[in-house]
Amino acid sequence: MSPALPADFLFGVATSALQIEGAVDEDGRGPSIWEVFAAAPGRIADGSTPAIAVDHYHRIDSDLDLLADLGVGAYRFSVAWPRIQPTGRGPANSAGLDFYDRLVDGLLARGIQPWATLFHWDLPTELMMTGGWLSRDTAEAFADYAALVAGRLGDRVASWMTLNEPLVHMAYGHAMGIDAPGLTLLGGAFAATHHQLLGHARAVEVLRAASSARVGIVNHHTTVAAASDDPEDVAAAAFYEAYHNGQFAGPLLAGTYPELLEALPGADFDVVADGDLAAIRAPLDFYGLNFYHPTTIAAAPENASIPFTMVDRTDVPHTDFGWPVQPAALTRLLIAMHEQYPALPPVYITENGAAYDDPPAGSVHDDARISYLDGHLDAVAQAQAAGVDVRGYFHWTLLDNWEWAEGFTQHFGLVRVEPGSLARTTRDSFDHYRSLIAAVQGGSR
Repeated sequence: MSPALPADFLFGVATSALQIEGAVDEDGRGPSIWEVFAAAPGRIADGSTPAIAVDHYHRIDSDLDLLADLGVGAYRFSVAWPRIQPTGRGPANSAGLDFYDRLVDGLLARGIQPWATLFHWDLPTELMMTGGWLSRDTAEAFADYAALVAGRLGDRVASWMTLNEPLVHMAYGHAMGIDAPGLTLLGGAFAATHHQLLGHARAVEVLRAASSARVGIVNHHTTVAAASDDPEDVAAAAFYEAYHNGQFAGPLLAGTYPELLEALPGADFDVVADGDLAAIRAPLDFYGLNFYHPTTIAAAPENASIPFTMVDRTDVPHTDFGWPVQPAALTRLLIAMHEQYPALPPVYITENGAAYDDPPAGSVHDDARISYLDGHLDAVAQAQAAGVDVRGYFHWTLLDNWEWAEGFTQHFGLVRVEPGSLARTTRDSFDHYRSLIAAVQGGSR
């Protein structure tokens, strides 16, 4: 790669609890909104559920050995809220905390930094029954949960991430009904935006009081281009830029929501109380940025319920998930964030990866994933050379997993997980990433 990444660059991989753990009804864990959602016919592409996922809960030691073999310096995982508080409130379930104790200690024993995400979309079902993120009370419940986790793990976790991709959880889960909890509120989902950010703010306060570890958040970002020079397409793209990128980065990094959000049909901005934005803007130690692909936007068709439409690109390659591949977009995004937000703290790419099928079945040769990985790491290096303070990269993901509404149909893993047996087999991309890490860091972490 040119320019080269520095020797102190942090390499890692990322996972989430619901997608890999399984054991959804073991050791006191309560149900999450995703088990309820997956039980409804037609919600999941292959009809599967996260009940077993890839059985990480019972294979933790061998999975940690895979991380050690890979040579990463950090592992980003999430804590399952219903494993800690089965109903989302009340005292901690000690057996749930014990599991993450083992995970953190196992990482440290292998010389790997634990990076813990507190919320990766698995809201306890009982909290949803009382409003979930549509209710301000859930922000306070989240702070209580954060205190319980920090009280047990705070002496060993290297970095905390409060929320994972609150945009996606709001838009897919509350506005469009694609993900759990399956609501179709359109602009009315803004309450879930604000209350997630408020929960983040309250958790930051708690984490700073309970732990000396660094604190950040993980947001999903994309580059946004208009499909044409037509003023209606340009206006739609500007709105989508505000909706996707500015809706969360704006309050966090500039203390304000984008004005263009006022065009959201049905949004109630009265949920923003005095003092909320100041709390949400509290300084962070780092900013987690997830990037997968660029986005092209056109004006919405007449009588559409949302003010934009997404346009597929034909001028770039695509993953087998149908996502356009353009690594240079990541460089542009990072530079744009650096220029737009003077308060932007050091950035880590906390997710970046691609889903490709295995041709033929069982193959571990995944040249396309290797090319994707190399291209995006080069994009990060280019952004660094342009002055952006990017300090690390977490590949998504270690293992093939349960990919939300797509079930087991999409394969993002550096490690193939065999259907049925759940046996792990490293792909060529695993070996490639390992070699790349060793080359950048001179063979040591």
